[in-house]
This record gives sequence, C-alpha cells and structure tokens, in this order.
Amino acid sequence: MRWLWIDSVVAFEPERRMAAVKNVSLAEEHLHDHFPPEGELPAQPIMPASLILEGMAQTAGILVGSVNAFREKVILAKVALFEMDEDVVAGQCLRYDAHIERLDPAGAAAEGTIERLDHRDGEWRSIGRASLMFSHIDQNRAGVEFPEHNFVFGPNFRVILESSGLSRFITPSQAPPSAKN
Repeated sequence: MRWLWIDSVVAFEPERRMAAVKNVSLAEEHLHDHFPPEGELPAQPIMPASLILEGMAQTAGILVGSVNAFREKVILAKVALFEMDEDVVAGQCLRYDAHIERLDPAGAAAEGTIERLDHRDGEWRSIGRASLMFSHIDQNRAGVEFPEHNFVFGPNFRVILESSGLSRFITPSQAPPSAKN
C-alpha cells in the first residue's frame, strides 16, 4: 500500500474480525484542500469519504489477506455498499471494524462499520457502514502471473502489522530485510 489510511490495528480475531484506527490530523495535506476558506466562509477540513472508504477497505483487506498468511494477493474487487451519515474533521479518530462474511479460493466478502471518536465528548459514534468484495488475484487471472512489484502489501503495511503485534502473519519471504535470518 502506497498510502496507509489506518494507523494501528486495535482488535484482531483470526479469520473473523479486525478493527483499526485512524487519527485525523491537520498535518494531513488532503484536509487543507477539502474544503479551503472561500470568501467569508472559514475552512472546513473534512476527511474525504473516499479516503474513509479506503481505510475501511485496507482494514478488511488485511483481515482477508491474513487468513492465508498473505501468500495470496488480495485486491478490492467491488464496493457493494458504502454509506456515511456524518462528516469527520481534524482532531477526531476513526475506527474501522471489519468482519469476514464469506471466504473461498476466489475471494471474500466483508462487512464493516465506521465509528468516530470526538475527543471533546469522548464517545464513539457509528457514522457509516460498508460491504466490500475482494478478489484473490492469483486465483482469478487465468494463469497469468500478477507482477510482484504491484503487490499492495509493501514495507509500510509490514510496519503496521509488526507494531500491532501481528507479525506472526507475515511469511518469511515477506519480512523486511531486518527481520530475516
């Protein structure tokens, strides 16, 4: 993954469920343009819904990939449902909670909820939901090999797994150079 839209894995039940969090900060450049001040209106730094969806997809995709120790390449194949009820602004925290609905050699279906923590009131509130489908690209390319350099689970992804205590799900061939031996 070139850009990670999760900061840490906070709950993990192998082959069933994973939850991850993302802290939304004004240090993130995408907030500066979404939406800038206009005339007398102040800036409205709202987290784009497309990036929230990407965070949910990364959470669910990591869960799906972990089932086979990331030996198969998992890609998002379809967004069957994505609904957001409220905006997310800088200073708030997102929690993505994904669970596997179906898993087979061709791919998987996952459902998830998106929650928001506003530190001013200290409460998590459900603000969205998603239904996603993933493909095991190795199984669905009719014998054509998927190039290794396009694989989404790169070094930053490994750091997320290691810092979350999930390094046991990384196969030795995927471990960063410092972890091999």
